[in-house]
Amino acid sequence: MRKVELNACVLILMLLGVVVCGKAEVYIVTIEGEPVISYRGGVNGYEATAVDSDSDEKIDVTSDLVTSYASHLEKRHDMLLGMLFDEGTYKKLYSYRHLLNGFAVHTSPEQAEILRRAPGVKSVERDWKVRKLTTHTPQFLGLPTGVWPTGGGFDRAGEDIVIGFIDSGISPHHPSFATHKIDPYGPIPKYRGKCEVDPETKRDFCNGKIVGAQHFAQAAKAAGAFNADVDFDSPLDGDGHGSHTASIAAGNNGIPVRLHGFEFGRASGMAPRARIAVYKALYRLFGGFVADVVAAIDQAVHDGVDILNLSVGPNSPPAATKTTYLNPFDATLLSAVKAGVFVVQAAGNGGPFPKTLLSYSPWIATVAAAVDDRRYKNHFTMGNGKILAGLGLSPATHANRTFTLVAANDVLLDSSVAKYSPSDCQHPEVLNKNLVTGNILLCGYSFNFVLGTASIKKVSETAKSLGAVGFVLAVENASPGTKFDPVPVSIPGILITDVTKSADLIDYYNVSTFRDWTGRVKSFKAVGSIGDGLRPILHNSAPQVALFSARGPNIKDYSFQDADLLKPDILAPGSLIWAAWAQNGTDESNYIGEGFAMISGTSMAAPHIAGIAALLKQKYPHWSPAAIKSALMTTSTTLDRAERPLQAQQYSGSETVSLVPATPFDYGSGHVNPRAALDPGLIFNAGYEDYLGFMCTTPGIDAHEIMNYTHTPCNYTLGHPSNLNSPSIAISHLVGTQTVTRTVTNVAEQETYVISARMSPAVAIETSPPAMTLRTGASRKISITLSVRSVTGGYSFGQVLLKGSRGHKVSVPVVAMGYNR
Repeated sequence: MRKVELNACVLILMLLGVVVCGKAEVYIVTIEGEPVISYRGGVNGYEATAVDSDSDEKIDVTSDLVTSYASHLEKRHDMLLGMLFDEGTYKKLYSYRHLLNGFAVHTSPEQAEILRRAPGVKSVERDWKVRKLTTHTPQFLGLPTGVWPTGGGFDRAGEDIVIGFIDSGISPHHPSFATHKIDPYGPIPKYRGKCEVDPETKRDFCNGKIVGAQHFAQAAKAAGAFNADVDFDSPLDGDGHGSHTASIAAGNNGIPVRLHGFEFGRASGMAPRARIAVYKALYRLFGGFVADVVAAIDQAVHDGVDILNLSVGPNSPPAATKTTYLNPFDATLLSAVKAGVFVVQAAGNGGPFPKTLLSYSPWIATVAAAVDDRRYKNHFTMGNGKILAGLGLSPATHANRTFTLVAANDVLLDSSVAKYSPSDCQHPEVLNKNLVTGNILLCGYSFNFVLGTASIKKVSETAKSLGAVGFVLAVENASPGTKFDPVPVSIPGILITDVTKSADLIDYYNVSTFRDWTGRVKSFKAVGSIGDGLRPILHNSAPQVALFSARGPNIKDYSFQDADLLKPDILAPGSLIWAAWAQNGTDESNYIGEGFAMISGTSMAAPHIAGIAALLKQKYPHWSPAAIKSALMTTSTTLDRAERPLQAQQYSGSETVSLVPATPFDYGSGHVNPRAALDPGLIFNAGYEDYLGFMCTTPGIDAHEIMNYTHTPCNYTLGHPSNLNSPSIAISHLVGTQTVTRTVTNVAEQETYVISARMSPAVAIETSPPAMTLRTGASRKISITLSVRSVTGGYSFGQVLLKGSRGHKVSVPVVAMGYNR
């Protein structure tokens, strides 16, 4: 034994050939020395691999310089582990070389502590889990008429742009990703990713549209969470989530969405011609592990993706890091942005409560979820003439006819089957087909639906197998804020979500149903009919901020102190989104076996932005990630389709959902406007040095911690973190008067801009200069001065508006909280 002391651990090693010092876990270790992305020389025998972060030049990862230095880093990782521990006492899972210098290792807590104290080791972080943040929208966003034509039409929208998806894999043979009916894809030399081979079919996952497919599960396997039977040890999507997000961003145009013999429109990605690179690191039952996700990000940037979509967020804070911006996950994404990759992340689904965001850093585009203009509603008409509103993507029962209602509890074959919770209609074998055939089956929405052990799809299958003409599912009890989505079914069916309306239905049924003295039904006399729920209703009140969408203020640390940075950044459609689904996917019980699914989440909002960013990257190939983010944010809208200020879904009292005026903490800069984003007029640019300056200027952040993750000392500060050149302004602690600066760059023709600002009364705002004329490519600094007028104990909201003589409008949201001292 070289370095492990002779103790009980060694005794186990001598007896069994393996060491177990406490329960082994996965740790992410960073070590001294720069990764490929930032190495500027200094190691004998290895030349610099970094490129200037302000230039358009990209690192050639295939060059001898890069491959030899990357190999040198990996040898150092192996040497460190080999010097400290004996073979068999640990397992190295990954070497991180390109964006982060470090590795993931499966070892005991005792050995992790030895690593933490070893010379050259900068940080040791116990791995933590992440989770998923789960066709009408192209028309809603104006893409077919206002954006795609400018790029050569839908069949060229996103051409040669590669979007990488860190998700649950892909269903490669889905029509949304097929290539047999479209112009052939040519080679794409800039992308160097590989295609894994399906172990079952022996075919690879790529077809020209899908250009890369890899999976990452070493940490999941080491943690004992991986099950190859359901998780698939390949890029195949066993969940559905990954196929859904990929098709939202880059799925083929005009794919019919068909379920149960009905067509619900045609699906399209935001950038139908963009390429898809799959990096599977999320799995159905357990989500994923940061060590796997970091390996996937590192590989994606190495491979040459242009855009990275992350519909994923942490389950909990990291164990050792206090700062939200500094952990292996965010530090890797900072290096990705340094490499020129535009990074999009879902905001999280913890809304409508404040400080529920799961995406914090300024280099990431954080996307909130909106409800678009499409609503699916249905109704049930009772025999007494009363109409009950509900949800149900279903056909109607026969026109001008009513049908008898029979409750599941009244048509049991045997009273002993009550143990099966027969009222939720999941077990057709316990119900009497003779009493159900030709009638409407009345079922109860039990807690099993919340747990996922019961589904509306199964209710429909039960009713159909028993010969029912339809079903009604009544919600008699619901937790405050329970969210119900319409589900497509093959027979007439409706979910009555309002507890009081369900009570009306049950009362009507009981009054109309005659029973003997034992309670057995003698005759069923309650009747009703189900309306047509297949056609959506379009609303002018859209978009609205979805109830579940995570809210600001942003936080700078896990003590929940407010950050001087506005999040989320932007709002995009994320509620009831139709998109591709994996037929073997099991993430949504109502869509098992289907090719499409309609689901909600900021997971669905993020790929909308990823796809629209691909259109911007196609038009402006040399723009930085910050420039793309700026174009999206400054051109977004804070008005709905009726030209009224955006509203947000919020709880009213304990149970009901109402609409309240939305703020930048709900929507960031506003709802994305793709047509305007393609011609923003001005941009707010920023780069790697600016993000370092932001962190170095943020009070409470340890400069050594910044050095650990970025390999860069704090030689550059911004004076105040609010001076980061972002297209939003946030001051969490405004005392007296404070001036912040922004630099704008003209990316259009010469134009004169008039600058104005407005703010809620508690804070005064002034801008300087009042106007400016900028030539193409010219930059100009502007100053924004905020002063406390009164202390209210809450945030004040406002806007800086730059209005151009050629029609451009550049809007910057402002949030500030005033204090006396």
